[in-house]
Amino acid sequence: MSNDRSIYVPPEGPPPADPRNSEIYAIMGEENIFRLLKDFYLELERSSIRSMFPTDMAAASRKSAEFFVFLLGGPPLYQQRHGAPMMRKRHLPFRIDEQARQVWLECFRKTLIDADKKYNFPMDHLENFWVFLEKFSSWMVNTQ
Repeated sequence: MSNDRSIYVPPEGPPPADPRNSEIYAIMGEENIFRLLKDFYLELERSSIRSMFPTDMAAASRKSAEFFVFLLGGPPLYQQRHGAPMMRKRHLPFRIDEQARQVWLECFRKTLIDADKKYNFPMDHLENFWVFLEKFSSWMVNTQ
């Protein structure tokens, strides 16, 4: 990362996890969350932001799934295997602007189509989950 780069910090701060999302893990289970994130990373692989991700997208999707398992009410897999999430800090090497954020969200939106059938996602939680994704992705923006 170049020292002359100005890092943008969103004014709203990091999003808290919505406690209502904790029921999602109980309904979906770990395997379905891993499948959801695997499919999400397949979308990312075909996207214009592919270069921001590691070569091994399967491994990246598993790591992300570990984070989402905890976020959605499951065990702290990510923390046990990789330490504290510190997601904004981990993403600082990448220039994430609003356009990249929108691509990321669109990939998630595509993945969530028919999520109740594909992953046993509880659709009554979809709106709150989407609000979290919007706030989380906004917090990752570091370039204007």
